[in-house]
Amino acid sequence: MASVSWRRALFFLLVVNLSVLTTACSSHYGNAIEEFCLAKFKLDMEVLDQRQWCSWEDTVESYGELTNCTFLVALKMNCFWPNRMVDEFFIRVHRHYFHDCSMSGRLLHDPPNRILGPFIVVPILVTLLMTALVVWRSKRSEGIV
Repeated sequence: MASVSWRRALFFLLVVNLSVLTTACSSHYGNAIEEFCLAKFKLDMEVLDQRQWCSWEDTVESYGELTNCTFLVALKMNCFWPNRMVDEFFIRVHRHYFHDCSMSGRLLHDPPNRILGPFIVVPILVTLLMTALVVWRSKRSEGIV
């Protein structure tokens, strides 16, 4: 019975310690990443034309620096990373800078007819050929026992 109360006390101490760490982070961590990380990212994005914001090749370096900055600030402030505040921060960044971008960074469209055509015609021809072969074979085997 004593081991159960010891485990409960240890669990309670762990939960209290984690909640103190996360509440300590939430009060200043958000301000720190806004001030230190987002400010540089905004400057980097202002250099680019808005049409280039969806180009991964043009934004990957700035985005990587933003991610690393949020990690380093969390490390310095003894916060967990990633955390809820980082998730919300990146959702705001994506809503502002990348809301018009598709998942691949390019607008999706059908391939040209020269590529799409064979993918349509070949299965149709194979189906017709196999049907003709089955009909021909069934008529030829009628006399065989």
